Amino acid sequence: MLGLVPVTAGGAGVLLGPAAFAPLADLPVDLDSHVRYLSGIFLGLGLAFWSTVPGIEHKTARFRLLSALVVAGGLARLLSLAVAGMPSAGHLGGLGLELVVVPLLVLWQSRIARGA
Repeated sequence: MLGLVPVTAGGAGVLLGPAAFAPLADLPVDLDSHVRYLSGIFLGLGLAFWSTVPGIEHKTARFRLLSALVVAGGLARLLSLAVAGMPSAGHLGGLGLELVVVPLLVLWQSRIARGA
């Protein structure tokens, strides 16, 4: 279920660009391009997580790599909070998923893998 977050947010960012996240007018083309690029990566990340679901107990390396990418993004988001200020509730929720829930999922997956 958590895989819906990057797939839907990534897909929305690819299709709608920055407008998917904030109603802004007259954005630079380079910003639109960058947001869509990062959204495409986010979409791919979600699909890659879904690819670990069947047989997750045997896909530890892939699951950990994907999780490390999410945590790295969360750390970057945490830096933004420190430098630029408090983001919206949705972004704070993302921060919680990235720095709390995903590491807990890594622990859960490790437990599943050990039991297999």
